[in-house]
Amino acid sequence: MPPHILLLGAGFSRNWGGWLADEAFEYLLGCPQLDDGLRTLLWRYKGQGGFECALSELQTETAKHFTVALLDHHTRLERAILQMFADMNKAFSTINFEFQNSIECLVRSYLVRFDAIFTLNQDVLIEQHYLNQNVALSQYRQWNGWQIPGMLQLPREDMRPHVSKWSPVEEAKFAVEKKLQPYFKLHGSSNWFVDEGSSGRPLLIMGGNKPDAIDRHPILRWSHARFKEYLSKPGTRLMVIGYSFGDEHINNAMGEAAEHETLRLFIIDPSGVDVLEKSNPLATLFPGSPLARLHSCVIGASRRPLREIFGGDLVEHAKVMRFFTSA
Repeated sequence: MPPHILLLGAGFSRNWGGWLADEAFEYLLGCPQLDDGLRTLLWRYKGQGGFECALSELQTETAKHFTVALLDHHTRLERAILQMFADMNKAFSTINFEFQNSIECLVRSYLVRFDAIFTLNQDVLIEQHYLNQNVALSQYRQWNGWQIPGMLQLPREDMRPHVSKWSPVEEAKFAVEKKLQPYFKLHGSSNWFVDEGSSGRPLLIMGGNKPDAIDRHPILRWSHARFKEYLSKPGTRLMVIGYSFGDEHINNAMGEAAEHETLRLFIIDPSGVDVLEKSNPLATLFPGSPLARLHSCVIGASRRPLREIFGGDLVEHAKVMRFFTSA
């Protein structure tokens, strides 16, 4: 059977109240860590990459023309962003993850079917509401549990995965273990740290030039290679939820897989298949572009929110679940 893999973007967490880029921009404007200069910088990038591009400018300027003032601005914005994730993660702890109680239509019953889950999100929604012993109890897949490959859960009294801090193991020990469902965070996480026991070096990729930043961290480089490896397998089926197709390195990985003419793609997004054009309106003018190559791979889409798909809309739910059974 061909592998079925899942890729999550910010639009996935949005179903439970997570912020999208414009909402993150508005949150950051009110953060006490920001001064007028940083707010001016954020406004400059509104609609043109948002807070990530603002952070990228500070990262570049600090590296090229180091001053104490630049470092202070960079630190302030980074701390505000981390506070944003902390507030979002705290709110997630109060939500009801499921939209109804039928086992067949649980979000968890859906997630457990995938051979691997990849996410670009840095919140801990999945860690809070999915990564638990129920992964091993599912009637839909014979998993012995879950894993975050290549990452070590640092010891503490409360060992729940969303509360713990995580740090990479030695590169030689990176591995996907059999019978454990792998969960890969391609851009790091708000509770990951570069060094074991570190209190100030978060491992999350923000800002511009993500490929170079990923390449500097062995765990992220290895995880991205696993994404490409899964995509390259004959007949791979990829479900994408809430990803705006705005990251070139992710699009290139999917575009390369599309060239083999075996990738099959299903999209869940408010724009349906139109999200491919919204992210890059010129894609259809350049047949060789990664997004244009994906057109022939698309086997369906849903424009409805997960609250409807998994909350009682049996017609749409059946369409989405057909992803696992159709040829």
